[in-house]
Amino acid sequence: MNTLAKIEYPQFKADDGAFTYGFFGKNGGGSPQPYNTLNVSFQSGDAEANIRENRRRIASQMQRDLMDIYTVKQVHGRDCLVVSDEYDSADEAPDADALVTDKPNMPIAVMTADCVPVLFSARKQNGAPVIGAAHAGWGGALKGNIESTLSAMQHLEADLTSVQACIGPCIQKKSYEVSIDFATPFLEQDEAAERLFSEGQHDDKLLFDLPAYVMARLAKAGVRQVFDTGLDTYARAEDFFSYRRATHEGLNDYGRQASVIMIR
Repeated sequence: MNTLAKIEYPQFKADDGAFTYGFFGKNGGGSPQPYNTLNVSFQSGDAEANIRENRRRIASQMQRDLMDIYTVKQVHGRDCLVVSDEYDSADEAPDADALVTDKPNMPIAVMTADCVPVLFSARKQNGAPVIGAAHAGWGGALKGNIESTLSAMQHLEADLTSVQACIGPCIQKKSYEVSIDFATPFLEQDEAAERLFSEGQHDDKLLFDLPAYVMARLAKAGVRQVFDTGLDTYARAEDFFSYRRATHEGLNDYGRQASVIMIR
């Protein structure tokens, strides 16, 4: 059934309703194969009209009728955009892999298809909210985009001790087999990363726990409230887009799902 569903984690919330958010899957949109149906990425080969309509549907779920969600051109890097003005995500979005804002009614979002989406909330000393969203693929996380997001939130006067983070649907360890050499930069950066790897199904492969790596980066950066949906984008083919699954199926392109957060 092609129904748009917004996934939330019960403990990731503001008691005063200061922000709203949602992790969205692949259903509830109007795109054809192989983007069926709620594809939100202008970096895919989907028709722009389909993508804009899918984004409008998500914005409507975020109580922003006829508006857009604000994204960036994701490049698996560490840069974070501070969003203060409206812009067209198709034509004007800069290269970055995270967004933060302290402005109300501006839904910021990252797009994923196996990478880890992380949504952030925090408070300023005066109680005003600050939010963030990060596209934490292994490359961006290794380069430090989690830390860049937190730094940008602090630039907006967020109190680090108030930060909450929630990890959305992403590829889980059981579905993420990598080469042995893949582990090298992680181990060179921190020998403790060895615990994130285990024996794969093949002699020359390892399984990598990407969400656990992101959680470790969050903890090391001082975030004490971290929640994890634990949903596997690769295994749940009916619910989520997956780059790895598309590759294994021999597809030339694939859709991306959105993880969105907005200050009310």
